[in-house]
Amino acid sequence: MNTYRRWDLELASGSGARLFDATGRSYIDCVAGIAVASVGHGHPALTEAINRQASKLVHVSNLYHTGPAEELAAELAALTGGMHTFLCNSGAEAIEAAIKLARKWGRSRGRHRIVAAEGGFHGRTLGALAATGQPAKRTAFEPLPPGFSHVPFGDVEVLDDAVGGDVAAVLLEPIQGEAGVVVPPEGYLAAAREACARAGALLILDEVQTGVGRTGAWWAHQHEGVPPDIMCIAKGLAGGLPIGACLAAPAVASTFEPGDHGCTFGGGPVQSGTALAVLEIIASEGLLERAKATGELLIQGLAAIFSDAADVRGRGLLIGVELLEPKARAVAEAALERGLLVNDATPSVVRLTPPLVITDDDIHEALEILEEVAGATGTA
Repeated sequence: MNTYRRWDLELASGSGARLFDATGRSYIDCVAGIAVASVGHGHPALTEAINRQASKLVHVSNLYHTGPAEELAAELAALTGGMHTFLCNSGAEAIEAAIKLARKWGRSRGRHRIVAAEGGFHGRTLGALAATGQPAKRTAFEPLPPGFSHVPFGDVEVLDDAVGGDVAAVLLEPIQGEAGVVVPPEGYLAAAREACARAGALLILDEVQTGVGRTGAWWAHQHEGVPPDIMCIAKGLAGGLPIGACLAAPAVASTFEPGDHGCTFGGGPVQSGTALAVLEIIASEGLLERAKATGELLIQGLAAIFSDAADVRGRGLLIGVELLEPKARAVAEAALERGLLVNDATPSVVRLTPPLVITDDDIHEALEILEEVAGATGTA
């Protein structure tokens, strides 16, 4: 169906932070499948994990236990201070699980409403879309499920006022990725945590794009030391295989009972085993520290190139360049012609989300290309 605005490019293979088209031409990948290919393309440990598990067991459903899913849940608990896990296939599914969990938790407390942020993006299923604060993505599919309201992202006072007695949860991204890598003011997440505590509501953090090392920590909320009650992750968790997870503090997770929710493919052995390999690669190769260092290198270089840009912002390897004019597509097109993949997240924001394994040499080459692109497009 005509649902994607695809580039006129057929990609055939990849290695590290490089992709190759059907003719063999090389491209530096600063998209990573929209922050998905966290450990790059063709990582031998990832390939080995997929092959090993696929040769043993691919699928049995959640009617039975499997080792990889149990191990992944245990590993995620260790990385989140003991949160319990529901495994699914995508970020949108993780958000749907979080909404249902918060709604059921709030039911006995007379709470049902979800407060989310303007500009936020949480997925394209109806519940996730109702939580999404982007009217352009919502209007064609209305009426959407009721019980959602939106407040300006980063405004502590408005958020505090919005968290009333009927609010079950506040749903936020630590950094708004699809809105153009919008970073909230320092202390915003802590203020949201406090507002939820005062009102007796839950804090749900959508870490689908910001999680699994993307910002230089396992989870972006760790930069502020703000623990959520519920957290949603996906994208980079299995390095390219479809997986998502809704995690919750034990007291909240216990709200779900057998039959309340489910997912036929969620936590399949191959996806779960691959996710375990990704977590091991990130830890053993020091990719959290690497994301911090390479992110700083990239941000500094971009700020020098796009010196007249409105803003160069982000954290780790989630970076946005906001241009003074709506020329992001033109920048992405010119970069593609020169062998660099970047994403026009909005008409005026170029987004870069390279694999965490990107090398300094790749970054320097990418910056050289973007310097040429900035001159050619009049965005320097």
